[in-house]
Amino acid sequence: MSADLELATRTLGDDGPRVVFVHGLFGQGRNWTTVGRQLAEDGHRVTLVDLPNHGHSPWTDRLDYVEMAELVAGLLCGFGEPVTLVGHSMGGKVAMQLALRHEELLRGLVVVDISPSVYPLTGGRTDDPDEEASPFAEFIEAMQAVDLTALTRREDADAALAAAVPSDMVRGFLLQSLVRDGATGWRWRLNLPVLARDLAVLREFPEPPAGAVFDGPVLWIAGADSSYVLDDDRPRMEELFPRVRLVRVKNAGHWVHSEAPEVFTETVRRFLAQVER
Repeated sequence: MSADLELATRTLGDDGPRVVFVHGLFGQGRNWTTVGRQLAEDGHRVTLVDLPNHGHSPWTDRLDYVEMAELVAGLLCGFGEPVTLVGHSMGGKVAMQLALRHEELLRGLVVVDISPSVYPLTGGRTDDPDEEASPFAEFIEAMQAVDLTALTRREDADAALAAAVPSDMVRGFLLQSLVRDGATGWRWRLNLPVLARDLAVLREFPEPPAGAVFDGPVLWIAGADSSYVLDDDRPRMEELFPRVRLVRVKNAGHWVHSEAPEVFTETVRRFLAQVER
């Protein structure tokens, strides 16, 4: 992964304290548009980032949390001021790695439904033997199986994904990365071969530098119905991020910002009001 790779971004708002959003697996910066516009109307300058192999950013030959964190850090260096960094899931791990290596670049950190942990290959992190396996590999396989040459409309791809991705919300989320290629063809903006090969990398959390601690303010937002942030994660969170505050959002799962957008946005607003004093 080249250190001079240029990430695609979009900025909402012309001035004010900067807030930077980093998406999760299969996502792109545009997923944060609704929240970003609301914060821009509040007087913030909001930057939405596409991570490598997603959205409009270049593809690379591998997945690596530390390298992704360094790419985002390079972007933040160009802003000339500390920012509040918000990261969901995969993007949350990127944001944590950045905070532990470049504390000076951040005013505050918001981590959304992920912890500084190594996740099992199965989807759950409970003792429930009926816990379903992680669906992400199945999602990738289903996307790769779509015959792009035979598509005439997006609805055809939606139907092709339905068996492997029964949730309308998740299917719509994945299909945001399906775009027309030229006048008639289609392509995925996601680098599916690399995501499929290196999916196990995303369950990891690389060991931070020895003694690394982020002493800035940290807001942890978790879905109450999600198993990505457990009570057992709290000691490690507090060890690396001693000024952490954990908020669990009722009736929300892993995509808490999509499932409870009003609560999520208001929670972030209150945090921003504190760190920007």
